[in-house]
Amino acid sequence: MVVSTSETGIAITVAGPAPLVAQTEEALKYFPSFSPTYLPCPGEDNFWRQMEKAIDGAEVLLFPEYRSYKLAKDRLDLSVPAHYVPLMGTGLYRSIFRLKNVHLRRKFSVDSISEAYVNQILHELGENPSDFLFYPGTATSPLEEIADFHRTHFLRDPEVMAVTGIHAVMEMLRKEGIPCEWVTPTQQDLIVALERALLSTETRRNKESQIVVGIVQIDDHRQARDGLITELDLQRWDLDMQRKLLEYVKQLDGHLTRSGRREYLFFTTRGIFERETRGYKYIPLLDKTRRSLGITLSIGIGFGRSATDAGSHARLALRQSIDAGGHLCFIVREDRSVIGPVETAHPMIYDLSVTDGELLQEAEKAGMSAVYMSRLAARIIRHGKTEYTAQELASILGVTVRSAHRILLQWIDAGLVEIAGEEKIATKGRPRQIYRLIFVKEQLKKRNLLPTL
Repeated sequence: MVVSTSETGIAITVAGPAPLVAQTEEALKYFPSFSPTYLPCPGEDNFWRQMEKAIDGAEVLLFPEYRSYKLAKDRLDLSVPAHYVPLMGTGLYRSIFRLKNVHLRRKFSVDSISEAYVNQILHELGENPSDFLFYPGTATSPLEEIADFHRTHFLRDPEVMAVTGIHAVMEMLRKEGIPCEWVTPTQQDLIVALERALLSTETRRNKESQIVVGIVQIDDHRQARDGLITELDLQRWDLDMQRKLLEYVKQLDGHLTRSGRREYLFFTTRGIFERETRGYKYIPLLDKTRRSLGITLSIGIGFGRSATDAGSHARLALRQSIDAGGHLCFIVREDRSVIGPVETAHPMIYDLSVTDGELLQEAEKAGMSAVYMSRLAARIIRHGKTEYTAQELASILGVTVRSAHRILLQWIDAGLVEIAGEEKIATKGRPRQIYRLIFVKEQLKKRNLLPTL
């Protein structure tokens, strides 16, 4: 059954096994630009007839399973970009961890997963590749043939466990009582695939440079300035407020101007705004100004096909933020649909579970806690920077500079960090050393989270 949404946006059709389609539906919550149609696949015979209908009107296709993607490419005339979620990265790491630590098996028959990639992961984990038997055919081979490969090895040796990337094969084996691990993508794998799908669409390319207008209004300007006695205090307060806004707009590569005593206006592009807000999910400016200056803001963001429309929609969004009580941000899109209220807190926790046992032990010995990992990863993902001074790391980790130096020495001894160079400072004093975060960078690379620098 085809399930679609009524929300306008970039039309994407997600087609494949029902569990993976449901999983992709969760990941799509991070992509408000998409207007998805879901095509759960009950069986391959009916799938192609439904697929032909679902292609009409779609701007991009996503197949959570490679087999569906490859068969669609072979059987159908796909006139729009089509993408699949490769069985690699965090999903494969998770499955290998489960095979070794949950199922407690040592021998495996594997299909539809790259032998070279599996061997690479096993080498990194210090495991023996000879315990893995790989299906010699392709992921598009007949299902019964693939299932028979696993069945044969299990009957020869009951210690062999099947590892498959195909939902239908998994169902066939489990019905026969053959132990089986179904390798599925993680949410992060799906998010990476959706980002690629989004960037391939013509609508997205057109929207990348679309102008975004933001209006920032101080909620209670008079009360916020109460207690400021001298003109110098008032001017300093205004400068502090403007500095906070400039810092945020700089992250957006935008332009800021003051449009009134209590109101500011900024401009940026839609592509940058979407990336900085993680798909319109948070506006950290609201929380930062309240904590540092003790004031609250109302923000309205407007999208539009022209600067006039974007400005009008920003004003509508601001009115909605004020009517809802202030200290909020709403977004009005070009079709006047509303997103919001947007979260005010910065999501600093990322899925960085490490499966490399040796590295994990070294990290724990050197004091590389999960909190530090999350904070460093968030910084790298946000700014694409892997080299920092001790002073910068102290600010990121929330510790003193002295503690940062002590932590860095531990990390260097453990091989998690290396000295990249020195930074000359303008004032008198010794040059500051610059440290490269090898450990965090490598973990992000494995999960395809590291930005292109």
